[in-house]
This record gives sequence, structure tokens and C-alpha cells, in this order.
Amino acid sequence: MTCPKFDSSRSTITSTLIPSPTQLQKRSESVHTIPSIPCYVPEELQGYHSLVPLEPITPERRKFVSWFSTVYRATSVNDGAAYVLRRIENFRLTHHAALGMIESWSRIRHPNVVRVREAFTTRAFNDNSLVVCYDYHPNSQSLMELYFRSMSAGALHASMGRIPEATLWTYIIQIANAIRVAHEAGLAVRMIDPAKILLTGKNRLRINACGIVDVLLYDTRQDTGLAQQEDLVMFGRLVIALCCSSITALNALPKALEIMSRIYSPDINTLALYLISKPGPHKTIAQVIELIGTNRLVHEMDEMQIASDRLEAELMGELENGRLVRLLCKFGFINERPEFAREPRWSETGDRYIIKLFRDYVFHQVDENGSPVVNLSHVLTCLNKLDCGSDERIMLVSRDEQSCLVVSYKEVKACIESAFSDLSRVSR
Repeated sequence: MTCPKFDSSRSTITSTLIPSPTQLQKRSESVHTIPSIPCYVPEELQGYHSLVPLEPITPERRKFVSWFSTVYRATSVNDGAAYVLRRIENFRLTHHAALGMIESWSRIRHPNVVRVREAFTTRAFNDNSLVVCYDYHPNSQSLMELYFRSMSAGALHASMGRIPEATLWTYIIQIANAIRVAHEAGLAVRMIDPAKILLTGKNRLRINACGIVDVLLYDTRQDTGLAQQEDLVMFGRLVIALCCSSITALNALPKALEIMSRIYSPDINTLALYLISKPGPHKTIAQVIELIGTNRLVHEMDEMQIASDRLEAELMGELENGRLVRLLCKFGFINERPEFAREPRWSETGDRYIIKLFRDYVFHQVDENGSPVVNLSHVLTCLNKLDCGSDERIMLVSRDEQSCLVVSYKEVKACIESAFSDLSRVSR
């Protein structure tokens, strides 16, 4: 008796599953990828190991205030997760109390701030170094890399690389939200710079490297209120730079505003001018959020919930995949074990024979010409019915077509559970 005929053209792996590689898969792969950047790194550093530099170490790199910095990916011995270690080179900590600023930042958990974990000093790099640990966001890019690296730094661009206004408002809202949470905690961000703001997902921004400037400039501490006012000015400079695709746009402010007025709505100009205006007691991040407007904030919330629904739907699909993987693992453990080839209790009779025939029914279908049928829809349908223990009955045919059995998915599932249970007891 021949097996049922299936049209292999109806379903393929690429049409049934999510196209690969997905963005999340790329991030997962990045965690295990080792960039080919030669440099000296210690084998272990304050509970972190497997250090890998994430950026080239060249003389042309930008300084962090007055010090060079290097960024590494490292694995924690505590939880096995990957983190980012930002090392400030040749920095001597004169006041241990300065690390209290890192502790204050570590208490902030916000979706638009790269979380600060801890800070410590070390001589493992043959100098005095300050190291600050942050959450790792694989495959992220800075706004500098995205919008300014391919252009002349001093030129204003009216249309080249223009950011859509909807995207620009999304950026503004996220940065304002990050500034708000810092100011409410009595802190100043001090790092509203395109090189330190990361795009970690689709239109998802996070302010990076928070807390380091507070430690580096601890000896010349600035009044927090003045530092928060400077945050707003830096925010305004960033908005103008993004609108004009030039990090030096503020040097030609009238021309920059003229370009902005041609491309964007007047609300963008109004907000940017407010941000770069003189400091004052009534100039606060709360006022900035009022200028953004309730309608835009509500629209942003709608978009976030839509994105959450989409991710939840994808997660449901991955949960289904997890269940099927467990089933496939049980198949692999049970079928055709060579060490039990002469074991009467494990010979492929009874339950084991049914499992073997079911495996052939699922994976070894052939057409009328005897050619293999690769039909993923058939495989997924059978495995899902097996997992839920359906009462639907199917005909299992031996390879020599001399015998056949009519069983339900529920009965096959019971056979698999029984055989796997027996195997588990033997392995103990």
C-alpha cells in the first residue's frame, strides 16, 4: 500500500516559517560572534571573562571628555549573560565617592536608557582604568553612524538622508522621556550626543554611557540644575543636527532654521528654538513634553502597543516551535538505538514499532514515482495533532507494505511517552 500523496509545491520551509535570519536571530548570533580586532585583553576582569573589543582601537578615535575609551563585550561569571564594559584609559580615581554616581544611575531602569550595572577600577590593562558595565544590545548603531558618518561634517543638507517627520518625533519623544526620568531622579544625562545615542531596534533609541561623565568630572562638580539645563541645550542641538543632517548645523543657525522650515512642520522649529534658548527657572523637560503635545504622545503609545501585539504573536509562534522541538528530541532519543538492538524489551516491536511507523508517516512520505516529498505543512500538522493527543485516526504502513495499523494520534502519543519514560529510567 502506498503512502498518501502530497503536493510538495504547496509548502516549503521558506513559505511556512518566518524568513531567516530575522533581526532577533542576528542579535543572538552577534552575542557569540568574535570580531577580528587584535588587541590585548585580560583573561578575567572583576567577575567578567571572554572580553572582546567592539570597536577598532585607533589613534583617530574620539576622546571621552579628555580620556580615550574602549568598549568590550564580556561574559559575567554570575549569570553567563553578555554585558558591555566601557573602559576609560589612564584614569586615576581620586575620590571613591565618585562611584556613588554610578550607583544612582544603576537604580534607573528605563526603556530609553542603556542600563548601568556597576563600576570599578582596575590595573589589568597595565594602567589605571575606570570600567563601567552596561547592558549589551547586539547589532545596535549610534545616531552618528546612521546619519552623519557618510556626509561632510560641516555641510548642511536639505534633503540628503532626510529623516521622516514621524520618525523624528518618535526620536524626540524617546529622548525627552529618558531625560525626564533622569531629571526626576536628580541626575543630569550629560551625554545627549549622536555618538552616544543608540538605535537598538526599529526606531528604538537608548541613551548610552550614562554616569561616566559624573565620575570623570567629579572633582569639578557642576550644579545639577545647570547640568540639567545644559541637557536641554544639547537636546536642541541634536534635533537641529538630525533635521539638517549635519552635526555642525548650529554654527549656521539661520540657514539651519530655513532648511528645517522647508522640510518639517513649524512645531519642530518651535521645539528646537525652545531647547537652545537661554536657561531659566521655567525651562524644564516638563515644558518640552508639553510642547511635543498630547496627540503625539498618545500616537506613540498606540504604536508601542501595536508593536507589543506583533511581538506577542511572534512569541506565540516560537512557543509552538518549542513544543515541537521537544517532540522531535523524544523521537531522536527513542528511534533505532544501536545499544538496544539485541535487547528484547527495547526491540522495535509493540510501542516502538508504532513510533517507527509514525516517524515514517511524518517524515518519509514519497509520491507515486517513489521520490521524497518534503512537505513542511504535513509535518507541522502531524506534530501538532500528536502534541495535543488528537483522537483522529491515521493508517501507518510498513516499509515493505505488508502490514498496516490504524491508530489515533492520542495512542501514538501514549506510546512515545511510555517509551521515553522507560529510556529515562534506564539512563539513571
